Amino acid sequence: MAYDDNRTQDASVKETHDLIASDKVEGTKVYDPRGEHIGSIERLLIEKRSGKVSYAVLSFGGFLGIGDEHYPLPWSKLSYDESLGGYQVDVSKEQVEGAPKYDNDDDYWTPENGRRVYDYYGVAPYWI
Repeated sequence: MAYDDNRTQDASVKETHDLIASDKVEGTKVYDPRGEHIGSIERLLIEKRSGKVSYAVLSFGGFLGIGDEHYPLPWSKLSYDESLGGYQVDVSKEQVEGAPKYDNDDDYWTPENGRRVYDYYGVAPYWI
């Protein structure tokens, strides 16, 4: 089978029933168990070797992106809820506020801090 150099790909195709592009996830609202908005996904962190999404970084607390706090959530804590048009977590905003967080300037992503995040939320780490 020959490779067709003239193929065009539609860059506007962002999602299917089971797949979503990362740029569509960033900015998506996150809701608590009661369906109340608690923040938005700022970015995804993907494990380099496996390609698995390890964390969604939840952002909230600032104004127009200034002063936001950043809380890494294990990806396994989020589930997409079509009726909300966003992700729902089984923790309250207060529980997230007590979770490990990081500043943009921090060298946060160490194995120890990764374990702290997963331990806090009581889920098995993505690397196990």
